[in-house]
Amino acid sequence: MQRRKLLQTFITATASAPLLTVAGTALAASSPAPKLQLDSSRWSPLNATRIQSVIEQFGSSSKTYDQTRRPYVVFDWDNTCIMNDCEEALFMHQINHLSFKLTPVEFAEVLRKGLPGGPFKAEAGHVTVDAKPVKMEDIADDVEADYRSLYAAKQANKSLDDIRQSEIFKDFRAKLYFMYDAICDSYPIEIGYKWVIYFFANMKPAEVQAMAEESNNRALGDGLRKTKYESSREIPGKAGVVVATHFHGLRIHEEMRILMHTFRANGIDVFVSTASLDDVVRVFASHPNYGYGVPPENVIGLRLEMTDGKYTNTYRQGWHFNWGPGKTIGIQNELVSKKGYDPLVVFGDSDGDAWMLRDFKGTQLGVIVNRMKKGEIGVDSQMAATSLGRRDARFILQGRDENTGLMLPDEKSIKYGKVERKLLA
Repeated sequence: MQRRKLLQTFITATASAPLLTVAGTALAASSPAPKLQLDSSRWSPLNATRIQSVIEQFGSSSKTYDQTRRPYVVFDWDNTCIMNDCEEALFMHQINHLSFKLTPVEFAEVLRKGLPGGPFKAEAGHVTVDAKPVKMEDIADDVEADYRSLYAAKQANKSLDDIRQSEIFKDFRAKLYFMYDAICDSYPIEIGYKWVIYFFANMKPAEVQAMAEESNNRALGDGLRKTKYESSREIPGKAGVVVATHFHGLRIHEEMRILMHTFRANGIDVFVSTASLDDVVRVFASHPNYGYGVPPENVIGLRLEMTDGKYTNTYRQGWHFNWGPGKTIGIQNELVSKKGYDPLVVFGDSDGDAWMLRDFKGTQLGVIVNRMKKGEIGVDSQMAATSLGRRDARFILQGRDENTGLMLPDEKSIKYGKVERKLLA
């Protein structure tokens, strides 16, 4: 009960004049903090030098610093500030705890909302265990039938532990998470990223954020592990038997957390741009328990329409899709147009960040958490690789070990399940 009251205080503060800023930027503003050097810790030595040079050149110790035009930096969140994805962790948590406030009819509507019909992309591996195509219509029918049974079991006050032991729950979990991966790989990413947050419909922000905090805490205490979930062979349904894989576990990147405090201590403001629901990321970025100290209002992300203080299953009208080129639009509309100047440094890890890393002429540095990816982020990564060691490098690569979630003092990274360090895909 105490934790719920504390979280409700946090939510209320988020919606108005955030209490969390008292522990973060507001406190710093009331008593000037000493200028801090970057804690190099596990940063690549070249990267530590490059980031420190930007802080010295543009931070509050610089002779040209103007308090009325405070520089600012923008961080992606998932797989940049943390290891893994808190929105995906929350979706699995929501499934495992059957934390939906949807009737079977409402669930069926959300399940199919915005989805094209036909088979998912087979070449991306979204097929049955015997390599047969999986049609969206078929698997949606199976998941809907599972949900109806699980909903009835909850209404009959059956325990969650007993429900989880059932073949129906096994089928539901595997097929619903399979749908998420298949949707993201088969259709434009905008469809999948919006679809997964529609399942918050009928919940208040406080309810979603309480669920997000619980998910974060469980995932931080969990091992980093890729787990396969097979649907029920006893009830194959229309779609057949499928396997979904989820990467369990979250980790705080201490270097990013400390860097945020270093920026603020040097008069540089910190913002987050995420392709997750902004209210979900605010829990991680702003709650004092996690230590990042980002003011809740400084988080730009996806948004849903609200009715009577609750989320709906409709994306916010007129609000950009905050991924890829949309992140550039968000920064332009929410920051550049109001401040009159570009972000100083931008941080990212994937195609969702590639454009904001390179689109602003005034940006001095783009920091890429090296996941050895191709695509658009691969273009930025190639530019970083060709400028290793340059004092004016526009892009830099920062390595990490996906087996531990720790950053490495290197530009190279280690993929999950591997031991060798690599620079590029």
